[in-house]
Amino acid sequence: MPIDVPGFAYAAAIAAGGIFGYYKAGSIPSLGAGLLFGSVLAYGAYQVSQNPANYTPQLAATSILTGVMGYRFYNSGKIMPAGIVCALSVAMIIRIALKASGLSDRKILG
Repeated sequence: MPIDVPGFAYAAAIAAGGIFGYYKAGSIPSLGAGLLFGSVLAYGAYQVSQNPANYTPQLAATSILTGVMGYRFYNSGKIMPAGIVCALSVAMIIRIALKASGLSDRKILG
């Protein structure tokens, strides 16, 4: 079974962002949220690696991150970290939707 490399990379980026937020600003909520969401996303990537149809944990965590960070980006206008995390989360939702619909398995040309 193929390993969900983009899923694990996204989980690592979220966890690293929480650690970096704690390191830079001393933000314990950033650390907690980063590690919590990073862990859930890593679990979701593991589940997708075992069974590609089991994308629920990954989709749920990604959707929550999209909403929260999108709201923060809308209110603050700051690209880092809210805008970046929102953009990554939207990209992951699109990826999950394409894989769930089976469109990513089809050839577009020829």
